Amino acid sequence: HVQLVESGGGSVQAGGSLRLSCAASGYTYSSYCMAWFRQAPGKEREGVAGIYAGGGSTDYADSVKGRFTISLDNAKRTLYLQMNSLRPEDTAMYYCAADLGLLFRLLDPTEYSYWGQGTQVTVS
Repeated sequence: HVQLVESGGGSVQAGGSLRLSCAASGYTYSSYCMAWFRQAPGKEREGVAGIYAGGGSTDYADSVKGRFTISLDNAKRTLYLQMNSLRPEDTAMYYCAADLGLLFRLLDPTEYSYWGQGTQVTVS
C-alpha cells in the first residue's frame, strides 16, 4: 500500500523560500513518477512540478519555472520541492502524488493514483 506524507509547509513573506518534502513508502519499483500539485480555495487542482524517477526528466508549470525546483532522492524515496521567490499567488494546499511507470502527462492530476494529505503554504 503506497503512502505519501508531505511536510515543510508554512507561512512566509513574499520573496521568501520554503522546501517541501514528501516521504513515500509501500513500493519497491524503480520506474515511477511523482509530482507536486496545489489547490487554492475555489480553484482547481493544478500541477506544479513533476519528475520521472526512471530517467529524471521533469516538467514545470509556467508559473513556477525558474523559481521552483523538484528533486527526488531515490534511496530515501523522498520527493522535494524547493520554492524560491515565493509570491502571494503561490498560496495553496500543496499535495504530493505518485504513480508507477512512465506517465505522459506529468502535471495531469488524473494520471496519479496515490496522493498525500497535503501541506499548507501561505505567502503574504
